Amino acid sequence: MARLSEELSLAWSSLPVDGDARPGWRAVPMSRPGAMPLRAGRRYPGGLEALMTRFDRATLPAAQNLPAGLGFTVERAGPLPDGGVWLALTRTESGGLELFSEMACNVAEALDACPGDDEAHALRVMLGRIRAWQEFMRNGALALSAEKEIGLLGELHALSSMFILGVEPVAAIEAWTGPNDGLRDFEIGTGAIEVKTTNASSGFKVRIGSLEQLDDAVRQPLYLAGVRLRETASGKTLPETVDELRSDPSVTSVAKVLLEDRLLAAGYRDSHAVRYSRRFTVAGTRVLHVDDGFPRLTPSKVPHGVTSASYEVDFENAPGASVGFDGALKKLGAI
Repeated sequence: MARLSEELSLAWSSLPVDGDARPGWRAVPMSRPGAMPLRAGRRYPGGLEALMTRFDRATLPAAQNLPAGLGFTVERAGPLPDGGVWLALTRTESGGLELFSEMACNVAEALDACPGDDEAHALRVMLGRIRAWQEFMRNGALALSAEKEIGLLGELHALSSMFILGVEPVAAIEAWTGPNDGLRDFEIGTGAIEVKTTNASSGFKVRIGSLEQLDDAVRQPLYLAGVRLRETASGKTLPETVDELRSDPSVTSVAKVLLEDRLLAAGYRDSHAVRYSRRFTVAGTRVLHVDDGFPRLTPSKVPHGVTSASYEVDFENAPGASVGFDGALKKLGAI
């Protein structure tokens, strides 16, 4: 990361930033190990920094369908002397250079891992990673709160359990829709699993954010998984948990790209790792089928005129026997 960051910084500094430059784009090639051609550039007027890559065969989305966020935009760039269709990730005037540089490095690394003979795949990877950053910035681009740190650990425990139980990693990570603002944390087959996590020593009150979250009218079967963590000296930190998933031998290069997208969208950045020093072990997991006997509020179970609500469920005393992740995944057809 440091070497790539330095290369970008040197390349940008080699290009003029003054307002006298002619309107358009100027760029310098980057010496990257990947097959996708990358350039560091600036857009004029304004001299705003950009990371650019060329697509000769892939069909680019219409301009209105390209992602944009706080501090960056994605746009077609050119014309450039060697032709081709160039797509640029460009800093906006409101965006800080340090964060944009980290984002550009991260996108470049994702492109480096793409095979050179599949531009369509590279385009999906690039836009997927940028949309993950878009979600991250939309949530404030800050380190996770203590509560969100706990929540992410619970979701990663569920993801790891799926790997262990035989769910193919790409399928498991694609099912992890929570970071992308999904209604439930995992949507698998026709059903879903919502994961709630606590580090309380007793009791387990789970907050349900909407009437739709535990509504199985559209997706069935629906499961609610409760993960209880205990803080111990022998436990694992959030960064150690993340690194363990990254190094899982079953996680292919394609799965790794998807995993990084989801982690980023969930608010996790390696640069924040030092802030997550607490160590946890999983003290217990309970997975319940959300059926007619489960205590919940849904659009069909509230008085007419009530259009939204959030509420708490006493999960510890909720009725039903735990089916475990294995039982839920079997019913969902994932294993």
